[in-house]
Amino acid sequence: MTDDEDAPLKERVERWLAREMPIIKMHGGTSAVREANPETGEVIIELGGGCSGCDVADITSGNIEAELLRWPEISDITIRVPDPRDSLGGPDQAESIMGIDRTEGGRGDWGSSNPGKDHL
Repeated sequence: MTDDEDAPLKERVERWLAREMPIIKMHGGTSAVREANPETGEVIIELGGGCSGCDVADITSGNIEAELLRWPEISDITIRVPDPRDSLGGPDQAESIMGIDRTEGGRGDWGSSNPGKDHL
């Protein structure tokens, strides 16, 4: 299960993530073990970067949880994936960070921004 049973739990989980979950880094994501308490068995992992807003972040989180719960010293896992809207002002924000109307996939509302037939 783990490489070095004498290493701290946090280190072993970090190494396991790097070795067994390369898809995180390959897709521009990051992972960090925020807490790994061998006495309580609690592990907290935070996924960020490309994981934030990724459609498969829930699947990745589930796979991490399923595998790490097999370790005898781990009994509780929390995996945090930040909501990308948090950094943009939430769902109530009227404009994107670049000041573009977010309707129509961020391209603006065609009816109000149609430049007309004379536009190049």
